[in-house]
Order: sequence, then structure tokens, then C-alpha cells
Amino acid sequence: MTTNKAATEPNDLGRYFIERANAGDVDGLVALYEPDAVLAFPPGHIATGHAEIRKVYEQFVAAAPVLSPGRQHLALVNGGGDVAITAASLTNGDVTVEIARRQPDGTWLWAVDQPALTA
Repeated sequence: MTTNKAATEPNDLGRYFIERANAGDVDGLVALYEPDAVLAFPPGHIATGHAEIRKVYEQFVAAAPVLSPGRQHLALVNGGGDVAITAASLTNGDVTVEIARRQPDGTWLWAVDQPALTA
């Protein structure tokens, strides 16, 4: 199952991540990232680009995690309105931090994702 709904605001990405991960939607998860994005997950591992990010999420959803949204922080958008930092405090105490970039069509994708900073 692929969810094709595009993020129209930077914080849509975090919400869509939870929905797609809980649905086991690997294609939908990969679609949240720019083609050359960088994902720091699992801790100590860096995945670059859609192919490597897909491998990470194939393993991740195979474990069938049930994710809770935690608390999404206000996105910090630069003055030009095309780059944003998104962050969430997770229920386990970790904090996620991502850099999102506005695409030419006005939608948002993550360029850098650090999903497991310990608070």
C-alpha cells in the first residue's frame, strides 16, 4: 500500500511518517524523503538515498512497530520559506530532528533525518 498524499506543510511529514510506519507502507515512508536524503537510523548507521533508506524501512516495518506520535514541535522555517527544521519529542524521551526542504511543486520532503537523539 502506498500513500501518495504530499506534505503541504513541513510538520505534515512527521504525521505521515507515523501513519505510514504503522500501516507498514515502505513505499510511503521512502516517499517522504528527497532522492539523495540522509537518514541516521538505526543509531550508528547512515543511509543515503532512496535505495538505502528503503532497506532501512523494510527491516523497520518487518518488526511491525506500533508508533505513537509524541509531541510535534513548531516547525522552524527560514526567511525564504524553503527550508525548515522539524522536531518531535517521542514518548520514550528521544527527540527527532529533521531538515525539510520545499520542493518546486510547493510540497515538502525531508533532506536530513535524525530520528533518535536521546533527550
